[in-house]
Amino acid sequence: MMAALSPPTLSSLPDSLLLQILVWLPPRDRVGVARVCKRWHRLVRDNFLWRHVDLSSCRISSKILWHLLRHYFQGNLRTLKLQGSLHSFRKQEILTSALLQALGKQCPKLHQLSLMELDLRSFQYGCMPSSLTTLELRSCEIPFVWFQVPETPCTFPRIQQLSIWNVPAFSNQHLLNIATQGTLKTLILSEVYRVTDVGIEAVAPHLKDLQHLALYHCSVGDSAMHFTRRHMKQLHHLDLRSNSLTDVGLLCLSGLPNLESLCLRNCSQLSPETILIVCQSLPSLNHLDLSGIDFEDKIFQKIQLGLPSCTVANTIPCADSSAIS
Repeated sequence: MMAALSPPTLSSLPDSLLLQILVWLPPRDRVGVARVCKRWHRLVRDNFLWRHVDLSSCRISSKILWHLLRHYFQGNLRTLKLQGSLHSFRKQEILTSALLQALGKQCPKLHQLSLMELDLRSFQYGCMPSSLTTLELRSCEIPFVWFQVPETPCTFPRIQQLSIWNVPAFSNQHLLNIATQGTLKTLILSEVYRVTDVGIEAVAPHLKDLQHLALYHCSVGDSAMHFTRRHMKQLHHLDLRSNSLTDVGLLCLSGLPNLESLCLRNCSQLSPETILIVCQSLPSLNHLDLSGIDFEDKIFQKIQLGLPSCTVANTIPCADSSAIS
């Protein structure tokens, strides 16, 4: 009777339930439990566990990544996050051109790649897996000539979602190189001071299908909004937080037909009157973020009353005003 009342052990659980538990383990621990027994060794190799891999919290070498690729990633991997040691005193090579090319060949379902703190200056853009549709670069170094697609575009990624966070070398030319490919649906640029109004003017005609645009802490101003309104009529989400936007630039956005969400967080040079006029001209707008703008409560109430079909957010700024949620 005591045996019948004893709680179940991990070994008594079915494979399907064990897999749901193992998937929450960090990849390093996941590989480690393969030594427990033959059953766990078999389970750890299950395709389900290696579709979405986040190694951003692990300090690994290229040798370890090669091992993971050969024994676990092949044919399974969909998304991958990697963090290097670009800003560390002890630098360690994690990604090589050969490894990146092998990922492309052996993981044909890999569609999302996130790279953090990696030095990519020796990499050719042609090394990128051609299956990629989403690319995120955070605090990376890239070559001054990149994102170019030469004569054989079928062997290069067709990026639909591009996120660039604090990549010092990213410039107007980089943006033009990828915009002219005509595949972008989402573009997020944060702390890329080399992208200017001139760059937005050049790429805007190539971004007619763009649906999500975010420009955080960038060197763009009012004139960029003119070209945004003129060419990007499919925009659903526009995030302009912490930019030097004035009423002149905001007025350029009037009448965007499909815009559902507008973030003006920390845009302190805007007047409430202009905000209300512009937002009332946006027929699809349902969310407006005015957090961090120093308006009185009665001003926020007036804006909210003037936009009855729109939610207006005005949360108190956090202690670290540079953080981007």
